[in-house]
Amino acid sequence: MTSETELIPAPRSVVVAAAGEVRLTAHSRLCAGTATEGVGRWLRTVLWQATGLPLREGRERDETDGDGIALRLDPELGPEEYRLVSDRNGVLIEGGSAAGVFWGAQTLRQLLGPDAHRRAPLDRDRTWVVPHLTIEDAPRFRWRGLMLDVARHFMPKEGVLRHLDLMAAHKLNVFHFHLTDDQGWRVEIKRYPRLTEVGSWRARTKSGHRASPLWEEKPHGGFYTQDDIREIVAYAAERHITVVPEIDVPGHSQAAIAAYPELGNTDVITASVKGGTALSVWDNWGISANVLAPTDNTLRFYEGVFEEVLGLFPSEFIHVGGDECLKDQWRQSPTAQARIKELGLADEDELQAWFIGHFDTWLTARGRRLIGWDEILEGGLAKGAAVSSWRGYEGGVAAARAGHDVVMCPEQYVYLDHRQAAGEDEPVPIGYVRTLKDVYRFEPVPPELTPSQAAHVLGTQANVWTEVMEDPARVDYQTYPRLSAFSEVAWSALPAPAERDFADFERRMTAHYRRLDALGVGYRPPTGPLPWQKRPGVLGRPLDGAPPNR
Repeated sequence: MTSETELIPAPRSVVVAAAGEVRLTAHSRLCAGTATEGVGRWLRTVLWQATGLPLREGRERDETDGDGIALRLDPELGPEEYRLVSDRNGVLIEGGSAAGVFWGAQTLRQLLGPDAHRRAPLDRDRTWVVPHLTIEDAPRFRWRGLMLDVARHFMPKEGVLRHLDLMAAHKLNVFHFHLTDDQGWRVEIKRYPRLTEVGSWRARTKSGHRASPLWEEKPHGGFYTQDDIREIVAYAAERHITVVPEIDVPGHSQAAIAAYPELGNTDVITASVKGGTALSVWDNWGISANVLAPTDNTLRFYEGVFEEVLGLFPSEFIHVGGDECLKDQWRQSPTAQARIKELGLADEDELQAWFIGHFDTWLTARGRRLIGWDEILEGGLAKGAAVSSWRGYEGGVAAARAGHDVVMCPEQYVYLDHRQAAGEDEPVPIGYVRTLKDVYRFEPVPPELTPSQAAHVLGTQANVWTEVMEDPARVDYQTYPRLSAFSEVAWSALPAPAERDFADFERRMTAHYRRLDALGVGYRPPTGPLPWQKRPGVLGRPLDGAPPNR
């Protein structure tokens, strides 16, 4: 088997013929059948960029003369399932939907070699070949996600589009867009302009972990206009990726409160902020005590926010955060305590459940579904809500047993801000050591679930939190190659973790590193960080030992 057939994620079945290959030439044509025209445009563009071959449009497969590419639907295949056949008739990619054809086209790109991922041809006289073979493939999970936090460190639009391309190359199909937090508000809301005028930038930034004495003494900020968001969503859709926005409530909201102070617990904040001045966008990391006030004014304000969000994002799910909401201000606030009494609630946990439940009902009435971090289980789970299980497996298990859908993203395995090795050279070490092998042996479905409960596991997601990732190169370093391993966990039907052939995966990664090189990814090399990837003297928060497995 050649390096080009060492595919990631691993397909369900690969049968390589004893001999023969399809040679793409200047005369080759690309024939896109009904409903595959969009995939055809994408494939023609990326292959023309990389190879210089025009791949002129053909109407029928017999026009390819054995050296072309044909795309078409096969209703017998599942929605994201595909079949790729390379033989004397050329290359045929069939899918149960355009998405299936697109994943097959991504496989074809890998078969052509690492240089097929470049944006300009290195050698216009090069011969591009696909060995005669048959690949049959389908994903294990419908939700194969990546969460990118752009609130802590803003990523310009071009960087986001690049990560969508990288996701597509790994057959990931859900982009969880973490747009708001204490340290920044990143999406334009026209009816509330101060959210970006004030909330999108902070005066300075802590360098390293929150215990670090180092600061970058310059403003940091940025936001996406609504047209930027429309472009990102459309770009993702062309790559069969759904964008799920996250607007954090009721915690992680200091940037919004800085912009509109009335959203906060003013009966507590005005007494605690020096001189009674308004809060600013937070310049530190951790969990801010400043949370939204449980008032009708706050509900109406965020309904206005979500109305505009729904107009920008057509996704089934809308993520509302719901995590790490400190209750101290609610305990001290006469207004919050009066609300608890008025609603007949037992405590502050039930108050948060009421807050989340309001938006669950509001979103359901508009044909959408709420999803939130597993803290939304506290005080009672909103009826129609789905859960992102991040604090281990327990939240996901509890939700699935209660009949709620779950996305498994436990921090012990798939928080990619956690350090990749124990060495002192690891830049700004955060959390437990999570190696490439650890990620490869992550199992999204907890074994204690029954088959009917396990059916509520929609899939899995890797999360990239950017508190200590100050630039795009640092995001690349933390994300890759571990996201490559994660993509195989999310896509391929792997055996139990202890039985997975990591040596075979490492062997296939040898070819895949060359693809990442061609794509310009600044990944962590297997031998450790390169000199410019280190951050000597910047304090992290390493945790020793094995992470709790629960």
